[in-house]
Amino acid sequence: MIPFEKYKLDNGLTVILHKDVNTPIAAVNITYNVGSRDENPNRTGLAHLFEHLMFGGSKHIPKYDEPVQQVGGENNAFTNVDVTNYYLTLPVQNLETAFWLESDRMNELAFTERSLENQRNVVIEEFKQSYLNQPYGDVMLLLKPLAYQVHPYQWNTIGKNIEHISETSMSEVKDFFYTFYAPNNAVLSVAGNLDMDKTKSMIDKWFGSIPMRKQYQRNLPHEPAQSAARILEVERDVPVDCLYKAYKMGKRTDADFYSIDLVSDILSNGQSSRLHQNLVKNKQLFSSINACVLGTFDEGLFIVNGDLAPNITFQQADEALAEEFNDLKNNYISEHELEKVKNRIKTVLYYSELQVQDKAMNLALAETMDVAETVNEEENKYNAITPDHIYSNSRKILQENSCSTLYYKAKTLS
Repeated sequence: MIPFEKYKLDNGLTVILHKDVNTPIAAVNITYNVGSRDENPNRTGLAHLFEHLMFGGSKHIPKYDEPVQQVGGENNAFTNVDVTNYYLTLPVQNLETAFWLESDRMNELAFTERSLENQRNVVIEEFKQSYLNQPYGDVMLLLKPLAYQVHPYQWNTIGKNIEHISETSMSEVKDFFYTFYAPNNAVLSVAGNLDMDKTKSMIDKWFGSIPMRKQYQRNLPHEPAQSAARILEVERDVPVDCLYKAYKMGKRTDADFYSIDLVSDILSNGQSSRLHQNLVKNKQLFSSINACVLGTFDEGLFIVNGDLAPNITFQQADEALAEEFNDLKNNYISEHELEKVKNRIKTVLYYSELQVQDKAMNLALAETMDVAETVNEEENKYNAITPDHIYSNSRKILQENSCSTLYYKAKTLS
């Protein structure tokens, strides 16, 4: 349970405060409601590029990192398909430094050609190293456009291609900033041993004068229902064949999410899970296998991927997976097996409430997605799942006509 106070400034900035008397550290998290799904299909990768640009200097602060380090702080950020998130931790007595830094770059960046060129080069190098020149690096560049034909989840956060990044202009950068990096499109979450009145006063001092901007109206194309299986086979210079299967599922906020998340754990979480026991250990068809849910704000994917054992064909692997899925769809899971995966979830939730950084981040992300109050409802929602939920949602999700399959084949020696 994370107690918190939530309110809004006049400029629309949502503020969440959590008091934790057990730590000398304060965490400040700002979530901007913008991800790669909000990009122009002809200029992708901009949200991720912008994450880097936010560290390139703001109007009154040429270097973001130096003041953070001088007060004993640490900072980082991430971008995904739905949000861009910035977070830092520092001694609570230096909390105002964080507000000074974050408010200055929320108000206005430096917008220098040098910073833009430097960050473009950083992102291009990341694209090459992590996606183009790394074994299996292009998997999601292939799988996502196979699964999504219309919705902007079809491209990865890094972007569709390097050219979209290298050709980004300063005018596009400024338009992106003033569209999305607005107080009324952000959530500020602060956790630590806070003097609540003093913290509110500082937030008003540093953020209250930032002007509200025109509210972005998200109107994304809806992905039509998939009615037939999709298959793509590629050959790459990788050690082993790998199978990827992506099944359509609902949003992170859907009630069904919790049972499908548990299904992923039933199948692959730990060495006692079904897929590991049956397909890795006993039948030795895979050397490793995993299942996960993406948990996206819009309709997402349930993904199963596995490295094939030597001399195993994709057909054999596919048939074995289908057999496991049919068992889950046709037979009720025992209460014991369900309780086991629920206990693992409870452990994860427990640890997510130990660190102030995690609490600040979880509150901000929950508020951006829906409402912050949901962070305190997660355990009850998982606890409420029954074998009947697992049965019905397995039958609903694990359908081959809504599956996109990638056969990622290792090149054979000639």
